[in-house]
Parts: sequence; structure tokens; C-alpha cells
Amino acid sequence: MGESLTLPCPRPTAHIAVDHYSAVHLAAETARAVAGQCGLPGALPDRAAVIASELASNLANHATNGALFIQALPLGGGMEIVAADHGPGIGELHQCLTDGYTTGSTLGAGLGAVRRIATTLTIRTAPGDGTLVSARLTAPDTAASADQEAGAICVPADREQTSGDGCALADHGSARTALVVDGLGHGPHAAEAAQVALRSFHRGPDAPLPEILTGLHRALRRTRGAAVGLLRLHPERAEYCGVGNVRVVTLTSLGPGHRLSGQPGIAGLNMTPPQVRTFPVPPDGTVLLHSDGVDHRWAQAPSAFVRRLPPSLLAASLVHSHRLPRDDATVLAARPRQRLP
Repeated sequence: MGESLTLPCPRPTAHIAVDHYSAVHLAAETARAVAGQCGLPGALPDRAAVIASELASNLANHATNGALFIQALPLGGGMEIVAADHGPGIGELHQCLTDGYTTGSTLGAGLGAVRRIATTLTIRTAPGDGTLVSARLTAPDTAASADQEAGAICVPADREQTSGDGCALADHGSARTALVVDGLGHGPHAAEAAQVALRSFHRGPDAPLPEILTGLHRALRRTRGAAVGLLRLHPERAEYCGVGNVRVVTLTSLGPGHRLSGQPGIAGLNMTPPQVRTFPVPPDGTVLLHSDGVDHRWAQAPSAFVRRLPPSLLAASLVHSHRLPRDDATVLAARPRQRLP
């Protein structure tokens, strides 16, 4: 079916609450470590640390309820650092993006330095809605990886070290296939179930969705089981196949569209024959998969600011604003892959 690009063993997102300047050092060291895990060569891990330091400093100095999310790109090829806050927004964004403009003493020189160092930089800000910043960093020969129209955040419940959720994304031909898995409960045993499901998914992400789900069901039999959502995006339509409480929502600038959840059951324990449901994807539509660690009421009336977010920021926005702290939380947002020439 053409080229296949997958991320074999995605790690959970590093989630750093930034409510004090003391978090800046942790952010920088975490970014440096993630860059190394992603295989970024040469001085790129140090540059990742500078980006994280700048974004964390901005949050500490200017924002309310700020956080950084640091992880590998959903389809591999690099890493990203996403900053989210509920602050006043950036009033003079153009000026703040000028290299050398800074309001504090930091490792670099403000957002201008972040824009210069990062492979891509995406910012959305508005009074009352806060600010979201995504800085993606890749090696020079994989710069196209930074343009992937997908975002994913997977964080553990508060006071847990591992996430019982997992997610994965794979491109093959003109299609894009996504998985969100939610191991029952949370903690190490839920994480084990999630990892088993991820390994099963990556053995054949281009197979028909019922075949993938049946394979996941078999693989999960020796675990506590999981809720599973599988999504396949084609240029103008999508297919969904799932079991349990993993939701799918289509979002456009006008508001939410199709909303679906999995059929009753638990993958690995009890599951009826998988069914595939198909729905259209509008040209500006983003399709989201999310676990029940994100309050489903976010889709009742999302603001215009949220409706217009690109996938790279949308996943972070929902986790930052609607995560249920006592549960693992995952959001995967993606648009259909562009047709190959």
C-alpha cells in the first residue's frame, strides 16, 4: 500500500506544570533528554533545552496555569515542545517574535530565538483564551516531519509514573490510521495493557480495521483489558472501529460534527464482532480520538479559538483544559493525509 511511517514505541508525554521559575531547569533538562531519545544529532538536544527554557520562562513570568508538554512527534522524525496557559494572551505577538526581544533574563532571547531555532513554530493567542505555542525540532534532513498535520498528548493520572493510555499514528499510501488505547484502571497493569496493544497495532497498521481490532483483542487476553478506538482517515472520509469508551469527534471552524464511541465490551475480555462506521471529513475538519480521562463535555460548546486550532495545538489545549486529574488522559488530533502526487 505504499510507504509506511510509524513510531514503534511512543513514550508518554512529559508534562511539566510551570507555576514557578524553578520549573525552567526541569523543562530544559527534560527537553534535552527527549531530544536524545528521538535521536536528534549534534547540538540539537542543547537547542531543544533552549527552546524549553524560553517557553517555560515565559509561562513563569507572564502566564496563569501554565504547562509544557514535551514528546516525540506523533509520526516520528523529531520532537515537539508545546506550551499552554490560561494567561492574558500576547498583545504584541509580532514584536515578541522579533529576535532579541525578551522581557526577562533567560538562556536565549525570547520567542524570536525560539522561532529561529525551531524547525517550525505555531502560536495561537487570544485574550481570555490564553496562549498555545508548538515548537517542533527535527534534523535538517527530516525537516518535512515537522509539517505533519497531527498532534497527540498522552499523560498519566496525577501521582502516577506510567500512563495506562497509549496512542499511535501510521501513514500508509493516502491513508492515515490512528489508535487510542485506554487500559482498564491506571498504573503499571493498565500501562502493560496499553503497551501490548501498541505492539499489536504496529505489526500491521494498514490492515482492515476489524482485523486490527481482532488482533488487539487476542493480544490483550493476558492483560486486564482495554478500551480501544481505531480511526482511519482518507482524503475526504473517515472510518471508525472501536470497543469501549474511546470517543471520536469531528471538529471544524463551525463546531463539532460527528461524535461516536466504541461498541460495548472490553478488548481482551469480551467483544462482539467489530463494526466499522464511516463518516465524511470536511475540508477544514480535524478528527479527534480521546480517552475518558478527558471530560467529554468539552465538545458541547468549544470556543471559536478552540475550533480553529491546528491539530498540533488542539490536542494540548484539550488535555490542558479538560483533563480529569485522577485518570490517564490522551487526545490524538489529525487531519487526512494530503493526496500523494
